[in-house]
Amino acid sequence: MITAIPSISSFSNALYHPCLSPLLSTHYQLSASNGYIKSKSGSNAFQADQFCFSAKKRSTHLLTVVSASTKATKSPAEEEWKVKREFLLKKKVRSVEVNEAFRLLKENGYVLLDVRREAEFKEFHPEGAINVQIYRLIKDWTAWDIARRTAFAFFGIFQGTEENPEFLEEVRSKLDKKSKIIVACSQGGTMRPSPNFPEGRQSRSLIAAYLLALDDYSTILHLEGGLYAWDKAGLRVAYDE
Repeated sequence: MITAIPSISSFSNALYHPCLSPLLSTHYQLSASNGYIKSKSGSNAFQADQFCFSAKKRSTHLLTVVSASTKATKSPAEEEWKVKREFLLKKKVRSVEVNEAFRLLKENGYVLLDVRREAEFKEFHPEGAINVQIYRLIKDWTAWDIARRTAFAFFGIFQGTEENPEFLEEVRSKLDKKSKIIVACSQGGTMRPSPNFPEGRQSRSLIAAYLLALDDYSTILHLEGGLYAWDKAGLRVAYDE
């Protein structure tokens, strides 16, 4: 699979990283053309973690990456939204408005699982909410992570995120399988069809609900409208300093 990156006419702001080659204490330069990293003859193949690429030597201390591919298999979170939605409906996961969610939290022993990033959670969250981020800031500096940071930065996004591989493990440490959970994120998304979105709209909270359902959590609700709707409704929130 050829890895697509943003179309770049001139890659003058090349990324360098000193730790990609165990054979040469040198740097690699990522170069691109027409939106894709392309292969050329006469290049050498290299591999760093789950990012495979070939590079062409430009000088004693510089190699240019000319092709790239990933070996990572698709995770459940990356499944098509249509598949996720059908599974959620099959498992009878339903969406609740913020006022109903507030009542369920207060009277029926539900717990609100906030799956936003930790920094977002600290800005404000419903009182008593538990935070486990489903996506986190990109942490590592492998060749693949550098390429992803470059793609995000090209669009002016300097805090790119990646799937949190410990998401389910962290949830299990805080909530047992019998817990009654309302999953929430910023916007909420929806499973309800509309003229513009006949299959609804995916969101972080719906992806999280899908992962929880796959992991045999049986009582899962989804917060319609997300935490922006919660805040807009004037419901109680807490802040972390």
